[in-house]
Amino acid sequence: MSFWQGRQVLVTGAGGFIGSHLTEALLDAGARVRVLIRYHSAGRRGFLDELTDERQQHLEVFASTVEDPFAVAKAVHGCDTVFHLAALIGIPYSYDAPHHYVTTNVQGTLNILQACRQAGVRRLVHTSTSETYGTAQYTPIDEKHRLVGQSPYSASKIGADQMAVAYHRSFDLPVAILRPFNTFGPRQSARAIIPTILTQLISGAPQLRVGSLDPKRDLNYVADTVQGFLSIAQCDQAIGEVVNVGSGGTLTIGDLIEHCFTVTGRRVPVVQDAARVRPDNSEVRVLQADIRKAQALFAYQPSVGLVAGLQRTADWLAQNLHRYRPGEYNV
Repeated sequence: MSFWQGRQVLVTGAGGFIGSHLTEALLDAGARVRVLIRYHSAGRRGFLDELTDERQQHLEVFASTVEDPFAVAKAVHGCDTVFHLAALIGIPYSYDAPHHYVTTNVQGTLNILQACRQAGVRRLVHTSTSETYGTAQYTPIDEKHRLVGQSPYSASKIGADQMAVAYHRSFDLPVAILRPFNTFGPRQSARAIIPTILTQLISGAPQLRVGSLDPKRDLNYVADTVQGFLSIAQCDQAIGEVVNVGSGGTLTIGDLIEHCFTVTGRRVPVVQDAARVRPDNSEVRVLQADIRKAQALFAYQPSVGLVAGLQRTADWLAQNLHRYRPGEYNV
């Protein structure tokens, strides 16, 4: 029998990219899944609308936000496990709206922590990000690497992570912090680098407009990131710990573009768009995960290679191009 069979689980941010894939995996594993998603007047559920009708029928939906402590307390009540993924994540937008990021990412996380403490949940999995490390001071990056707020987004996530650590140390809250590196796959926001590249190529754009070509990223397929979430939630030794998940490799954006040319069968001129380049002191130059801790704690091992993952993503985007506006989003 699955570990998740019959367990009551809450997923915040379930309508988003990773959250919708995690929700789908939990439903398939037999969990009773409650989701906290932003209210929408038309009743839309973000990427949960992509799930089959049968899966959607097994969801319990709370339409609110993590900024509302009353709604959060109600959503957490009676849950065995809480996966907290709700956050503002677009780095370019964080330069324009830093207060919004503090309100959602820090205050929202505090509301989740307090509700989980009061409800006595078995496990809270808090979602961090590799952006909290800033530019790598050494590679691969392990969990002892210093944290550097190189954008308002990363600073807000550092604050949220430290609040989670504080609640474990102060109140013995059973929280584990998963720190994913760059996740990609179907349903990803158009602001991210891989959909930015692939949508332009698939749509027939005569040139590829991107930002900096030199930054290096650790790209991990979404199914492997989801496996990290499921595994850390079952691992008692991970309580109070921060754990990286990623591919363990790295490549430049320029190299990534070459792979995307191969996957789509199209090669076009690459044009660097100044509007897509981060402020120099805010650009994260290198990210590469050291995943030895995840391997030691819960035998984590990515199973989907970069090219296979890019092909799956390109196939999905080709069928869903109407959802995107190629070339309009910062990377």
